[in-house]
Amino acid sequence: MIARAVVVRTLVYSLLLACVCLAASPRTLAQDETVLLPEQSAAKAKAILQQAIDALGGPTYLNVHDVTCQGRLSQFGHSGELNGFGHFVDYAQPPLKDRTENLPKRNIISVFNGDKGWELDRGGVSEATITDLATFQEDTKKDIDNLLRSRIHEPGMIFRYAGLDVVDYQESDWVELVDSDNRTFRIAIARATHLPVRKVVDTRNANTRMRTEEVEYYSNYHPINGIQTPYQITRERNGIKVYQVFFDKYEYNTSVPDSLFTKQSLEERWEKVGKKEKKPKDNSSNKNNDKN
Repeated sequence: MIARAVVVRTLVYSLLLACVCLAASPRTLAQDETVLLPEQSAAKAKAILQQAIDALGGPTYLNVHDVTCQGRLSQFGHSGELNGFGHFVDYAQPPLKDRTENLPKRNIISVFNGDKGWELDRGGVSEATITDLATFQEDTKKDIDNLLRSRIHEPGMIFRYAGLDVVDYQESDWVELVDSDNRTFRIAIARATHLPVRKVVDTRNANTRMRTEEVEYYSNYHPINGIQTPYQITRERNGIKVYQVFFDKYEYNTSVPDSLFTKQSLEERWEKVGKKEKKPKDNSSNKNNDKN
């Protein structure tokens, strides 16, 4: 009986030990990978980012000159309610030139060109507000394509490997970057495809010290002109959805002209759409004059 009890205890101990090892091994391995010297962590992060760049299209992705896309945009309010939904076309020469037009009328247009910007609406052409310009410039610094194509080479950029995780149902590696302005970027890159699936940006207001977290989700990738392109992007800010974009069409390097990113182009467009909007009023007034 004693011998049998010893055998039973030994078997139970062995089974428990096996279960503990099986349960802990995947996560333990992931955690062990993060226990790296700073130089090793940076090297691993850079290697994963390079894999992502290669998966996105390599030199073709890096050398994009211009982008044209069409899609549907849903915008949400401060409490998550749907504020607006519309179709748009966007022209860009990354990272500093962008033009967005509403479809089908193309009578609401925003143009940004570096530190300048203009708006076309039903009242005509006007300068972009300081707030809109600042938002565009900040979004440019946080844009994932700008990060991967250019900003990762900036002096002072810090790289860290942040471990293995399951992100949006995909086994993914987290890579962390910190720029010279203390923005912290965390990018989840799927191990199976090496494509980005999520980006998290942490910033802190210099005056209020309030922290802001912005999250972008990338999904439904399609190969377009040799570049893997996400056809669905969702952004959240501090846990509340800001917008969701579903793209219908994407094109690269179609020779988008520089003239599209000027105030003059909006003034020329206003000459066309402005007259159309004024026509009904003029016609109605003329009819009333004729009756009198």
